[in-house]
Amino acid sequence: MPSTDHLAASRHARMRWNTPLSPEHAALLLQRLDVRPGARVLDLGCGWGELLLRAVTVGGVSGPVATRGVGVDTDETALARGRRLAENRSLNRHVAFVKGEAAAWQEPADRVLCIGSAHAFGGTTAALDALDAVVKPGGRLLFGDAYWERSPTPEIAEVFGPDVPTLPELVEAARERGWRLLHLSTADQREWDDFESTWLAGRQEWLLTYPEDPRAAEVRVELDDRLREYVGGYRGVLGLAYLVLGR
Repeated sequence: MPSTDHLAASRHARMRWNTPLSPEHAALLLQRLDVRPGARVLDLGCGWGELLLRAVTVGGVSGPVATRGVGVDTDETALARGRRLAENRSLNRHVAFVKGEAAAWQEPADRVLCIGSAHAFGGTTAALDALDAVVKPGGRLLFGDAYWERSPTPEIAEVFGPDVPTLPELVEAARERGWRLLHLSTADQREWDDFESTWLAGRQEWLLTYPEDPRAAEVRVELDDRLREYVGGYRGVLGLAYLVLGR
């Protein structure tokens, strides 16, 4: 039925990107990443690639040497959205979206983004090890990963698994693997609240539009559980750090 199609489309409809990050913070990260004309930019676990598109734009797509980008993800719906965004911004000749496993990608790039995708490599330390192979010598990595701001309850710790580090542990893990920290910043509370709200918003709006849909009750339970878990569980407890790293 039509509302079911609308439900699928609504899942990430209100999200700018799938991470707690403001446009101003994103601009700072791209400045620190220092994307230069002619650079090759790789986004592993790109989703729909909004930050990748901005990175390529910052690098420059006019003139004799154009910046180019590749986004890799397993979610075909997100990749299709990225291709539409690229076409709408006249970036489709400069940015390609590829369906595939982030951990299987082998072609190096000058600038690499990996935000919220450490799990695809087997966790934080495994990701920091593996990403070395895809960052060209002299290149930079923008690595976004979760950490505990405060000790979680046992219930919340179980939700996110046993491998979430503290911020000092995350920074030390990068240092131990030979990365040099060029920039560190963390998502603030407003960024987290906006991220969680927009994660919910598309389907909340769908519920208000299609309250009699057969799937409405299931969706309502899912969204209510997520909101309770965030507000009562990991709000102010789980953090997200953005590290710009070099060799």
